Amino acid sequence: MIFKDEVEIEIKAGKGGAGAVTFRREKYIPRGGPDGGDGGDGGSVLIQINQHLRTLSHIHNNQKFKAEDGGKGMAKKMYGKKGTDCVIEVPPGTLVYDKDTKEVFADLTEEFSVFKAAVGGKGGRGNVWFKSATNQTPHYAQKGLPGEGKNLLLELKMIAHVGLVGYPNAGKSTLVSKITNARPKIANYPFTTLKPNIGVMTIDDAYTSILIADIPGLIEGAHQGKGLGIEFLKHIERTKLILYILDAADEPQKRFEVLQNELQKYSQNLYQRNFMIAVNKMDLMFDSAEKEAIMGLFKKLPQEVHFISALNGDGLSDLKKAIYRKYKEAEDKEIRNS
Repeated sequence: MIFKDEVEIEIKAGKGGAGAVTFRREKYIPRGGPDGGDGGDGGSVLIQINQHLRTLSHIHNNQKFKAEDGGKGMAKKMYGKKGTDCVIEVPPGTLVYDKDTKEVFADLTEEFSVFKAAVGGKGGRGNVWFKSATNQTPHYAQKGLPGEGKNLLLELKMIAHVGLVGYPNAGKSTLVSKITNARPKIANYPFTTLKPNIGVMTIDDAYTSILIADIPGLIEGAHQGKGLGIEFLKHIERTKLILYILDAADEPQKRFEVLQNELQKYSQNLYQRNFMIAVNKMDLMFDSAEKEAIMGLFKKLPQEVHFISALNGDGLSDLKKAIYRKYKEAEDKEIRNS
């Protein structure tokens, strides 16, 4: 299935049913009064979270969604049937925009979030409402009101606690496969990761876990559209912690500076996010002097740095604990400041 994180749709709520123009026709009551019932309200269009969805791929671009119209009013003051709502299910983290103005209508992040995107039209009143001293037999009833119609843009920004950032082939996918339940495609060529992946990382037991997002690798000039990663950076905008993954054998200090520069040009908020560094592929550092030089260089940074081998599993246990600790620190700080 193609990964889809943006889609434009057209929605239309149902129109209200017309009120009825009817009169009592009972035996021995030759001049029965009006008894036309109201029309039913039109159905609304609802957008709601489905926890099992991960993309917007089930929705076609420019797809039209319409709720059911309300039923017409009936005799004996009987109401018309209310139109059935149209429910559009989306994954957690979906933003709902006005397609033209880009106004944000809703940010659906909670488990049971529901947004009424278009309200159904009100049903018309039946002629029973229009009887008066001067008009005992009204032959008039209201038409139902039209339902709302809108053109919307749905955009998915995945909800994860920690986001991985690195160059292609830095070992992000291998790391995700080792510390979470995700099983991304792994191969020795650039851009193996063609879509974001989210995995659950557990600490000690199943009750302590956080979500980690892996996005396609960034390269220099990503903010200008080079490579694949820039269009997926939005999927780590909600994270509280960034983990930079660097290849020990591929100029890690230079790569780190480029990555930070790309994040800064994309989003100042993302650039200023709490972060850690993991220097990967330390198993390839056969020269002890070179290995010590790399470790000494990164240990000068104020941020926490871990030296690991995702392939062999070296240092992963300590890294997992550090990720969880730093995430909790960031979360607690956010709660205190809120």
